[in-house]
Amino acid sequence: MTFESPFRLKQFFESVILLWRKTITGNFANVIHGLNKNHLTDVVIQRSKRMILDTLGVGLLGTSTEVCQKVKQYSKIYSSDISSTIWGHLDFRLPPLYAAFVNGVAVHSMDFDDTWHPATHPSGAVLPAVMALSEAFPQKKKISGLDLLLAFNVGIEVQGRLLRFSSEARNIPKRFHPPTVVGTMGSAAACAKLLALNQMKCKNALAIAASYAGSPLANAATQTKPLHIGNAAKHGLEAACLASQGLQGNNQILDMESGIGAFYTDYNPQTLPTLQSYPWLLDQQDVAIKRFPAHLGTHWVADAASSVRRKLVENSDILLILDKIEKVIVKVPEVKYVNRPNPNSEHEARHSFQFVACSALLDGSMSIQSFTSENIHRPALQKLLCKTQLEHPSDNKPSFESLYCEVTIVLRDGNAISDRCNTFYGHWRKPLTKQDVEKKFQSNASEVLPAEAIEGILETVYNLEKVEDCSVLNMFLSGQSARVLPEKLHLKHSNS
Repeated sequence: MTFESPFRLKQFFESVILLWRKTITGNFANVIHGLNKNHLTDVVIQRSKRMILDTLGVGLLGTSTEVCQKVKQYSKIYSSDISSTIWGHLDFRLPPLYAAFVNGVAVHSMDFDDTWHPATHPSGAVLPAVMALSEAFPQKKKISGLDLLLAFNVGIEVQGRLLRFSSEARNIPKRFHPPTVVGTMGSAAACAKLLALNQMKCKNALAIAASYAGSPLANAATQTKPLHIGNAAKHGLEAACLASQGLQGNNQILDMESGIGAFYTDYNPQTLPTLQSYPWLLDQQDVAIKRFPAHLGTHWVADAASSVRRKLVENSDILLILDKIEKVIVKVPEVKYVNRPNPNSEHEARHSFQFVACSALLDGSMSIQSFTSENIHRPALQKLLCKTQLEHPSDNKPSFESLYCEVTIVLRDGNAISDRCNTFYGHWRKPLTKQDVEKKFQSNASEVLPAEAIEGILETVYNLEKVEDCSVLNMFLSGQSARVLPEKLHLKHSNS
């Protein structure tokens, strides 16, 4: 028997590692493992803090919804020595997996969370998972705000990169809900980063997560759709935890048509940029932050319809003009699951071009209250819905990057009033101001938390990159006030 020299063995293992990194999956694992806090740019930090604040706000508001109440009740059957915060609850905690699940459901329970391009809801699949995981570490192991920001952005980045492997992913989905695929993978990557998994285990986390991926779009506009985000958060966390225990999966899960490629007919995976001066997608592409809780496509409709109403009404009451309206024409892309002429529930109304057009025409704007049962079933709105028809111009493509909406009211006397929205306020081309993001957060959070806890969350998120122990954020989310936690509010002081 001959023995190889240590030098030859080293050469062999280095060649194996180099060959492994040449696969797409190995390349992703290398980047997930290799990205560090110094890679974060000022733009990425500022944009991700906006996303975190907005996600926490819509999640807090969502804790009071019927669907969230049901999943909380279900999740109570699970218990563990390790537990994590359920947002908005001072005396109710769950094991980390189910905290991620419940908080993820809350985030998407009203379809009020952020949307990216190519189309997905990026934050809700990642933030609940890393927040729950951050509480599972031993007390002596503090997770800093920068640790949280890095893990969160790794999860966002992985989603964006995967979506760019397919041209069809750039359009509004038709078959499956994107967060259930890329969100699950992003959650796994984020949790793998927070757990400091090595490259092999990062690769396995992605492989395991892929076997949890995918939910049909047929459940859009139902109480089941919010479970998509909750499951993405939970399953990504679970995949990373299983990988940390040594569970193995296919080491080319991102390379194969039968891997993540199974979800896309035109899957074309590419290697990621090198770690040197890594270009984050969030640096290049901001998210849309919603002003009211409904499918993003309806936001173009709301702005166009509100403009038509201003032209139509001026000094008159809209109800006095209602009988003079012959028909309402709404020109939008063809998106079948948002074409709902007669919505009967809040979830159907949130996914209805027609409902949002008629509500904005009647009220002048959209709000959380627009989707109450009373407003959905009011006679004036039902009457206007009967006069509303959709048209799908050939140049109006189903992409959040390029779609438009044109609303026209045709009056009985033959006159017509029209307006068009190319970019609504809140879209990444026309982002909400910091003041309006904060105002949305405060309005949402005030439904659940006391003022002092809300101020504590704002201060913590705005200074997240300086926070030494991000457990303070979970404490505020449970409803504790800043006065109770003076020892936790330690910020790192810069040398400048």
